[in-house]
Amino acid sequence: MEEKDRNQEFYDRLEAKGVSRRDFLKYCTALTASMGLTLSCTGQVVKAVEKAAASPRPPVIWLHFGECTGCSEAFLRTPDVGAIILETISVEYHETIMAASGHQAEKSLHDAVEKYKGKFVCVVEGSIATKYNGGYGKVADRSFLEIAKSIIPNAAATIALGTCAAYGGLPAAAPNPGGYKGVKDAIGVATINLPGCPPNPLNLLATIVKYLNKEKIELDELGRPLFAYAETVHDRCPRLKHFENDEYVEEFGSKEAELGYCLYKMGCRGPETYNNCPTAKFNDGTSFPIQAGHPCIGCSEPGFWDTMTPFYEEA
Repeated sequence: MEEKDRNQEFYDRLEAKGVSRRDFLKYCTALTASMGLTLSCTGQVVKAVEKAAASPRPPVIWLHFGECTGCSEAFLRTPDVGAIILETISVEYHETIMAASGHQAEKSLHDAVEKYKGKFVCVVEGSIATKYNGGYGKVADRSFLEIAKSIIPNAAATIALGTCAAYGGLPAAAPNPGGYKGVKDAIGVATINLPGCPPNPLNLLATIVKYLNKEKIELDELGRPLFAYAETVHDRCPRLKHFENDEYVEEFGSKEAELGYCLYKMGCRGPETYNNCPTAKFNDGTSFPIQAGHPCIGCSEPGFWDTMTPFYEEA
């Protein structure tokens, strides 16, 4: 099939899911911003997504451990982005969206791992209990730790989606009796970490597109893709404007932007938090917490629940 026909088939599938070509281009524009690129690069991003969608869709096994399913909901509740994601991957197992349950679901998981061993992408949502042989978290009479050790090492790549999977998140907050940890710390496998509570689905889409197009994904020392986590929330915050408090300027500098009224004195953790929330935004690119008037709580940082609280006091 020629490239033109493959692209048309992709757009036809999106149309069938209620995503118009115009909608697709809108999200590619947002994706361009989330990757830290200028808008002039939107055409290249469109071609990259088209190329990824035209490639054989990689099988994905999506595991849930200690979590609230908010990471899945983040992309499922952004239906157009969710549709694009589901057009670029083949979800073989996902407890939230699959019809199967009980023994049938467990068989689906086992069969998928055996069929695609060494070829599937494993997306992990939630942290893993490690104390008492993983006794603080179980599915089908197997601990999270046992499931993780038996499945994740067989993956071609592992994406830790959300702060819980990346670093332990809320389940790992003190005193952490279950010994909850992020995937890498729990079982020692390399991961691409997409922290956030929840993470922005655009960052998941960008990671998938880069992976399918065999682009190198540059990571920081915490395993986060630099295209999304290279700058602090403060760096791109639209609320900064002539904020000239001496102590603040001495530590963080001053910047100019549209809205003004920095929330740092209200406890905003933006200067300490690496994420692209100000450019990617949530709810179809509508807003993000600071734009809505709420200080950043640092949810994409390791140990944020212990190190960033109380959220309404200056650091």
